[in-house]
Amino acid sequence: MTAFKVIVMGVSGCGKSLTGTMLASELGVRFYDADDYHSPANVEKMAAGIPLTDEDRRGWLDDLAELIRREEGGLVLACSALKRCYRARLLDCNPEARFVYLKGDFETIWARHSRRTDHYFNGRAMLESQFQLLEEPASDENAIVVDVSGTPGQIITQCVTGLGLRGGGGRN
Repeated sequence: MTAFKVIVMGVSGCGKSLTGTMLASELGVRFYDADDYHSPANVEKMAAGIPLTDEDRRGWLDDLAELIRREEGGLVLACSALKRCYRARLLDCNPEARFVYLKGDFETIWARHSRRTDHYFNGRAMLESQFQLLEEPASDENAIVVDVSGTPGQIITQCVTGLGLRGGGGRN
C-alpha cells in the first residue's frame, strides 16, 4: 500500500486544518497541523500582529520536513507553505509528497477568518501580508489547486480526485 504524504497549503483561514483533518480520515493516515510546531516566540509575534520572517520560519520548516520524512505510514500536514522555497524545504528528502493548494480570494477568506476565535493569527493586515507573500505553486511543484468556495465535502472530493486517488463520490 502506498503511503500518502500530502501537504495542504494556503493562507491563514483558507480551511487547511478542516480540509487536512477530513482528507487524513479519507486516506487513513495521521493529520498534523504545522501551527502546533511553531516556537513560542513565533506564536507571540503572530499574536501581536507581526508577520514572521524567513529566518523565523527556518527551524519550523526543518522540523516539519523531518516530520514528513519520518511518517513512513503517510500523513496529511496542514501548512501555509506560502513561498516556493518553503515548499522546496518541505520536500527535501520527501519528493513523494504532494501539495494541495487551497485557493480563494481575499474577501472570501477574510470573511471566514474574521469569524474565527481562539486563534493566535491576528488581523486583516497579517492576512494581507500572507497574500502578498504567497507564491502560488508552479506547474513543476507537484501540486493541485482546489477552490475553497465549495462545501467541505466538495473540497475533499476535489482533493481526492485531483490527487488521482479515486473518482470521489458526491460528498456534500
